[in-house]
Amino acid sequence: MRSPKSHFLQVLGCFLLSFLAYELSNVASVCVHADKADDDLEMTMVCHRPEGLDQLEAQTNFSKRELQVLYRGFKNECPSGVVNEETFKQIYSQFFPHGGEACVCKCYASTYAHYLFNAFDTGHSGSIKFEDFVTALSILLRGTVTEKLQWTFNLYDINRDGYINKEEMTDIVRAIYDMMGKYTYPVLKHDAPKQHVDAFFQKMDKNRDGVVTLDEFILSCQEDENIMRSLQLFENVI
Repeated sequence: MRSPKSHFLQVLGCFLLSFLAYELSNVASVCVHADKADDDLEMTMVCHRPEGLDQLEAQTNFSKRELQVLYRGFKNECPSGVVNEETFKQIYSQFFPHGGEACVCKCYASTYAHYLFNAFDTGHSGSIKFEDFVTALSILLRGTVTEKLQWTFNLYDINRDGYINKEEMTDIVRAIYDMMGKYTYPVLKHDAPKQHVDAFFQKMDKNRDGVVTLDEFILSCQEDENIMRSLQLFENVI
């Protein structure tokens, strides 16, 4: 039987790789087996005590048993009850396909993980609590199409001003392609990130004002069959 920690890492790894695959599709288009669980979360010996299990069940699309398993793995991986950015990057790097240039790859993976961490850290506290983790997973795995796209928009909106500008989009796309470019066939050209950002804005900046709003982003994504299909990648992670 798998340990809570190994199952948690498997779930997180499947999610992270599925989300990366979704993002690649987006820009290019422009297992719960629970052990016997207690009836509530185990919350001893941690610095942060999460909300009650019943409250989290009401706020997310996870069952009580799924939340119990996820929390046990979360606590085993992060005994303090919170994940700081460095720990998040270390976890993320475990699921990145390393090649001969592993050190370079880890650097690029770290850059992308920084943006992903900020999207999870909705309270701007510099750490991810269990509530932050399961709320994001709930949206991306089992939320509505609009909820999933809104979460993705917030990832791209680095400065959180309600708009995506070309600089922000370039930073995200470059981090993705710096990680994956050497492992795609055919190998991506050096100017691929710029080409995809230009195509992204050509498609999504409906009023040509140089920024993409949430409404423009959602509308454009809903019009793209490839993006809509890629959202289904999340559905079988848990």
